[in-house]
Amino acid sequence: MGESAPDFHYVAVDFGGHGLSSHYSPGFPYYNQNFVSEVRRVAAGGTVGGMFSCIFPEMVDKLILLEASPLVVDTNETDNLLTYKRRAIEHVLQVEAAGKPAQVVSPEEMLQGFLKNNSHVGEECGKHLLQRGATQVATGVRLNRDRRIAWPEHCFDFISRELFMQYIKNLQAHVLLIKATEGYYAVRRVNDTDRELKVFVTSSLKSVLKERFQYLEVPGNHYVHMNQPQLVAGVISSFLQSKEGTPAPV
Repeated sequence: MGESAPDFHYVAVDFGGHGLSSHYSPGFPYYNQNFVSEVRRVAAGGTVGGMFSCIFPEMVDKLILLEASPLVVDTNETDNLLTYKRRAIEHVLQVEAAGKPAQVVSPEEMLQGFLKNNSHVGEECGKHLLQRGATQVATGVRLNRDRRIAWPEHCFDFISRELFMQYIKNLQAHVLLIKATEGYYAVRRVNDTDRELKVFVTSSLKSVLKERFQYLEVPGNHYVHMNQPQLVAGVISSFLQSKEGTPAPV
């Protein structure tokens, strides 16, 4: 946060099942809509912030999407959507039936395991993430994240491109979308070289929002805001400080 504009109040939110927030009770699945409800009480960003901005457009003046889409579009996997929904329900039931306590390991083992699964994150960034993502116990540390939200497709609803266009027409906010050159696709979908979806999202936002939409591509990977914050902090600060999209004083 040291790179950001100092005249704003920043709030970091741990959704239910994440970080320092409580887990949902057994039998209650995680859905993107629940996270939107949680945001209604505080603030957010990314995909949840995009949905929030569409549902409560009058409450959002500026939306910053850092390596994120405002909504989760169905991509090329329409045929798999019902499979995802079934798998999500079965996964929740399996985790609850197993009743296994969270694994406790040494801090170093936790860090190395995290870096192995998130190879684009530097060691220092990994340590920072685990400050909220893990809890110290008597014999070591344990992850805070609820195992029922292991995969995004288990809690996010994919929408069609037609719905995407309809939803973003409701946006009243000025939107800044920042993408890294080696971003989401390089980290999460290494076998998917088709970036047509990114083009669809950006071109649709530009077409609908016109001068209220800004797009920037920066060098780096999905975690550029952590590994090289100076590449995005200045742009975000300028966007927040600009008068466009700022409410008139009462």
